[in-house]
Amino acid sequence: MDRETRVFAEGYFRGLRRRLPSSVCRTPGGVDFIEKPDSFSYTDFFKGYLLPNVPCVFSSAFTESWGSRRHWVTPSGKPDFDYLLQNYGTPLPRVYSPCLCTSHLTGSTSTGTPWMWTTTVSSTWGPLAPGQEEALRDCHGGLPYDVTAPSFLDTRLHPLRKHCSPPLEVTQEAGEMVFVPSGWHHQVHNLDDTISINHNWVNGCNLANMWHFLQQELCNVQQEISEWRNTMPDWHHHCQVIMRSCSGINFEEFYHFLEVIAERRLLLVKDIGPGEVECIKGSGLGLQQTIFDIGRIAEVLASVVVNPDFQRVDTSMFSQRPEDLLQQLEEVMAASESL
Repeated sequence: MDRETRVFAEGYFRGLRRRLPSSVCRTPGGVDFIEKPDSFSYTDFFKGYLLPNVPCVFSSAFTESWGSRRHWVTPSGKPDFDYLLQNYGTPLPRVYSPCLCTSHLTGSTSTGTPWMWTTTVSSTWGPLAPGQEEALRDCHGGLPYDVTAPSFLDTRLHPLRKHCSPPLEVTQEAGEMVFVPSGWHHQVHNLDDTISINHNWVNGCNLANMWHFLQQELCNVQQEISEWRNTMPDWHHHCQVIMRSCSGINFEEFYHFLEVIAERRLLLVKDIGPGEVECIKGSGLGLQQTIFDIGRIAEVLASVVVNPDFQRVDTSMFSQRPEDLLQQLEEVMAASESL
């Protein structure tokens, strides 16, 4: 990341703070196809897709050097299950399991995933912009497993379906990558036997989305067990326990997640004088990306420390007070204004 890109991104987020909040995002008219790696930079991706949170498809030229393209398929392009069994020992999972990691999945013809960066053999995708999924909920508040099922057409079961914009449809061929932005619900239908490589990750552009999601999840839990608020000992603590069982993380763990990333970023910058910092050489990220990440963490952490539910979390055993970590981040941001 260069300085111009960082300044552009910081201006983008300042603009978001001034804008009235909206729970529904506009669906773009189509999905861009990125054909040539030589003429497409990380800055192009960051400014054009990651930052505005819109999807795109990368051609198979981007994955030409991947070993999986050579070893995991037969000469005819079909998944080589014999090779996979011999080298990995057990069958790869045939279902989608959400996680913050890279996962390898296989699926036979006509299978798919319900409501991922991903590479497959040949699949059709139907992504929806954030907020559009609310119109898909049934009368009980649940999302459909399959939007192509006949039962989805039942207006008594899905009374708001007509208010949902049509989904984008993308056909992904062998070796191509689909960037599915943060918060985009999507459904995949495999047109042939498929190996899917997925990577879900949190970054500076969607960190605030994660924090917003966790606040919503806690609010949902609190509403569900609100009748026991005044009679259950440690009601707020139990809400965090239930939230963790549903979402895989609670407010305390989210803080520790921020702390780990913040400390790693802070290790990459060092003081070189009063109010001046520089990035340690060989870090891989670069100074501007490091400063951008520190700024995004600082903004989210500032919201965390004043959140009433986080303030009920016992922080006495934390390695450092959240307020102290926030102060470190803000000092680095102040020292880097001229960089």
